[in-house]
Amino acid sequence: CHLPKSTRYAALQQKGATLWMTGCSGAGKTTIATALEDRLVKVYGKHVYRLDGDNLRTGINRDLTFSEADRAESVRRTGEIATLFADSGVITLVGLISPYRGDRDAVRKRHEDQGIPFYEIFLDVPVDELKKRDPKGQYARVESGELKHFTCIDDPYEPPISPEITLKTHELEIEQSADILFRRLEMDGVLEGAPKISPPGLPNPDGDEMIDLHVPEHLKAAKMEEAERLPKVLITDLDLNWLQVIGEGWASPLKGFMREGTLLEVLHFNSILVDPFNLTENKDIQSSTTNFEMFKQFRAPDRVSMSVPITLSCTDYTKAAIESSSHNAVALTTQMGNIVAILRNPEVYPNRKEEIVARMFGVIDPGHPYIKEIYKGGDHLIGGEVELLDRIRYNDGLDKWRKTSTEIMEEFKEKGADTVYAFQTRNPTHAGHAYLMRSAGENLKKEGYKNPVLWLSPLGGWTKEDDVPLDVRVNQHEEVLNSGLEHPGGLDPATTVMAIWPSPMVYAGPTEVQFHAKSRRSAGASYFVVGRDPAGMKGSNQAVAHTDDDLYDGDHGRYVLQNSPGIGSMKMLSFVKVMYDITDNVMKVPDDSRLDDFISISGSKMRLLARNGAVPCSTTDIPTDLVEANCVPSGFMIPKGWDIVVDYYKNIDSPRWIPWSRPVVDPGASSRTEGSGKFGTGDFQLKHKDYESFWHDIPVHPSSGEDMVVNFITEIPLHMTAKMELQKALPGNPISQDSNSDGSPRYYTYGTPFFNYGYIPQTWEDPALKDSLGNGGDNDPLDVMEIGSNRLEMGSITPCRVLGHLELIDEGEMDNKVLCIALSDPDASRIHNVGDLERAKPGTVDRLKDWLKRYKTSDGKPENALASQDVTSAKEAMELIGETHARWKNLCGKGTGYTSGDHGFWLDAAGCKGR
Repeated sequence: CHLPKSTRYAALQQKGATLWMTGCSGAGKTTIATALEDRLVKVYGKHVYRLDGDNLRTGINRDLTFSEADRAESVRRTGEIATLFADSGVITLVGLISPYRGDRDAVRKRHEDQGIPFYEIFLDVPVDELKKRDPKGQYARVESGELKHFTCIDDPYEPPISPEITLKTHELEIEQSADILFRRLEMDGVLEGAPKISPPGLPNPDGDEMIDLHVPEHLKAAKMEEAERLPKVLITDLDLNWLQVIGEGWASPLKGFMREGTLLEVLHFNSILVDPFNLTENKDIQSSTTNFEMFKQFRAPDRVSMSVPITLSCTDYTKAAIESSSHNAVALTTQMGNIVAILRNPEVYPNRKEEIVARMFGVIDPGHPYIKEIYKGGDHLIGGEVELLDRIRYNDGLDKWRKTSTEIMEEFKEKGADTVYAFQTRNPTHAGHAYLMRSAGENLKKEGYKNPVLWLSPLGGWTKEDDVPLDVRVNQHEEVLNSGLEHPGGLDPATTVMAIWPSPMVYAGPTEVQFHAKSRRSAGASYFVVGRDPAGMKGSNQAVAHTDDDLYDGDHGRYVLQNSPGIGSMKMLSFVKVMYDITDNVMKVPDDSRLDDFISISGSKMRLLARNGAVPCSTTDIPTDLVEANCVPSGFMIPKGWDIVVDYYKNIDSPRWIPWSRPVVDPGASSRTEGSGKFGTGDFQLKHKDYESFWHDIPVHPSSGEDMVVNFITEIPLHMTAKMELQKALPGNPISQDSNSDGSPRYYTYGTPFFNYGYIPQTWEDPALKDSLGNGGDNDPLDVMEIGSNRLEMGSITPCRVLGHLELIDEGEMDNKVLCIALSDPDASRIHNVGDLERAKPGTVDRLKDWLKRYKTSDGKPENALASQDVTSAKEAMELIGETHARWKNLCGKGTGYTSGDHGFWLDAAGCKGR
């Protein structure tokens, strides 16, 4: 039994095929075959062998004459040899006149029966042209009568009826003919050992596998039910971008966040080893737990590009939850508390931040925006394979432009692309960009492609604060497509696909641009347009060597990309310098003979003109100083696109922009509430429909029920990390998100809360009330941690059984935390005190104490302290609630004790000092 073709081809990294070149003597069979062989062997390292009359006649066919019968036998023997060679994985080039159609058809059938690609190539050259060429002088001998029975003259030649390829070699240069044959082999996947899984003409993704990690529809409910029971791992919005990159196939063959071994390969080699066909028993090398003690006998045979670490960090809190779990999986949960994926077989290992930064960036700049993100991460990394529980949607109005790698590849197929070139954008597209994109397409046509398709690929993930927002770019690009070719700044929608690339930007220069290119290949691009200083930026004021100067040499990115390991056959298209021609209002390569007719419009000048609201210049009189004239040349950008850019720069501080892909989600609020503003921003406020104040008008206790039950107002639902809290100073005391010192919305970073968090209304921890250590109350309503298993709605009012409380000392203030369980919880009937809680849910109290003491440490702050390690009794907790309720009455001027000042609070509600 032979080694299976698929295994053989995978090992050889090519498929066997026969290219049978037929035509009259002198048509160029040997010449073209030699040129093709030369390229395939020398440039691409392929196994090729050429069979023609010269090397066959001296051996296997030396006993044959030029009779009709012997010619047929020659074709049969050669066909058998070619079949064996091709079956062994060799690209076999046959150059025989093979004049009889029936003989050639028999060879074709022999290949088809063996499942081997067969290409009949007809070199169609007029006899008069052949007589002019006559490289061996044979046509002259025929003319003189010296040579008889010469094929195509006085012996018949039966041309193919439906050859795979016809070459009119008298109209083509030798290399052009070789190009045509090469492109056909490339398009059909013959030059790759793996099965062709992408559309014709488009490359396979790295690892030769289409990666789509979405859970099938019929399994979603069961998987979500499983995820609810798993330990929760917090992912930030930036992590969500990376999860999308992984799950949608943009980092193929990666199937999860990197394990330690994979990360080491990426950091040291900018690539990873793969064995997709298990040739060396290493098929699962990147999805197996890293083992530093045991190595396989043979190394994986292939290396694919992977230059950027794609990792997920966590804190000690999350690490402990994983390690104490009986499950071999975790649920990835967003900052807003939504479970989006399951990560299997988690591998937790140290987050060696300094090593990652040093190798990834190669520069020292603590102020670099992505370096700061790395250092903000937890002390551990989690590797493991992921399953996306649903499509990642951001609900920001741009989702129609978000497509998976397989969806984009299908769109290229629908457009009939025989090659794809990708152009990444982080800025609005002007006519110079459009010129470069259109020119690239024309140049590809000159290389022999029939229908090159442009992929306009705006980066959609996390970006630094001063980058142009995603919605501005996408909306401007849409106008570029809407314009078509009517404006020099437009693009042809018939040959262009626009789709957001979901990756974050990490600004790692030459290291990062390799990933930009590799990721586009995963969706079918064979060419990547790359400019000067790709993925670079200026150093911050903390940079050691490049303060306010380019961190990377502008020429290094393109050079490194072209020579990077694992880049395969992908090719780069470089930017050229273009300027504005004032004679015809078109951006183009400047003409050295009339440089005075060209003006340069830099990015900084464009931004200044946009901020100033520049209007179109006269088409016949363009000033030399555009800024002074406050006008922009009419051919510089699509007019509607320019309007979008002007709107942005004139309103740059407006909160309405969408900087990058961040989910717009519903807060999951009670139906008895109403919200205003955008959730996830400082504008959001939640008020109750039935009560004027969330603090003063809702009673401490439900109207009826147990004595130990209070009304619990949910601020932060289970699993959510958005730090929502009651606003004591605002009218109505709405619930909104707390902010950091820089004004950004605040989130817990320690991990995913396993409790609902909120407060008891009509209570107040009075700063004047001191404990034995002199710590006063924290000036807030009494906090509550509800430890049930159900997620309660934000703003909901829930009867909750009090179990006890913990006395937290937070930055010198007494911040008591009441523990309770909602009466609606499935476990409420068996939990009446802390002892019951530990029996029903062992370890809960220790986890609560860990959270309270350490939840700020992930933000670089010191640990909090507990006045006592023991939870008080429910009775003591009720006494605390009574005391804080009395203090609230004093605050409202309704108490029997002293009357407190208003502390800057809004107290005008009916339940407090109002009407």
